[in-house]
Amino acid sequence: MKGLLIKDLRLMKNMGNSLAIILLVAVGMSFYISDMSFIVIYMAIIGTSFTSSTISYDEFDNGNAFLFSLPVSRKDYVLEKYLFAILMCGGGWLLGSVISIVAGAARSGLDPMEGMMTALVLLPVAMCLNVLLVPLRLKFEAEKSRIAQIVIMGGIFVVVIAGTKIAERLGIDLEALGERMPVMSARLGIVVALGVCIALLLLSCHISIKIMERKEF
Repeated sequence: MKGLLIKDLRLMKNMGNSLAIILLVAVGMSFYISDMSFIVIYMAIIGTSFTSSTISYDEFDNGNAFLFSLPVSRKDYVLEKYLFAILMCGGGWLLGSVISIVAGAARSGLDPMEGMMTALVLLPVAMCLNVLLVPLRLKFEAEKSRIAQIVIMGGIFVVVIAGTKIAERLGIDLEALGERMPVMSARLGIVVALGVCIALLLLSCHISIKIMERKEF
């Protein structure tokens, strides 16, 4: 697994120019976007997408057939992809958080602690991106997996919008409810969300292992 991780990290090293451009774009957006949480999610999504890129590299020119002729099990391959995805997503989340907190403090005097709490709330959301991305990318080819991701993300967006509209019709002010939530409750919510995220990642990893075991190269 260590060798697989080194391989993927070296692939990222070769994409240094692209990483620098993405970072500059995020910094540039921080001067114009008022909602700093967008930058955090943007960087996390970019980090997660690198996992899909490494899978594409592995599949190129029937590379998986050669890879699995080495002392590498399919389970180890899947576990490494999840570890790499968490590292890349976590790295993107961290960079996005730093950019948003610094920009928020410079532009509007945002309290760094408040910015950090917002970033921590977004961490489970960012990590759960891997729950869908990895199994979809392993199951389908690059183009089909993109279509599947768009459909699923669109479905989630519709559910969120519908839930918001229902809350408005019932007279529930979600923003006011969040502001009244005690700090201790917010911290407990973050811990619970992280626990749910870990459980979903473990389930997703199990599904991905089954997918890889059934694939033929």
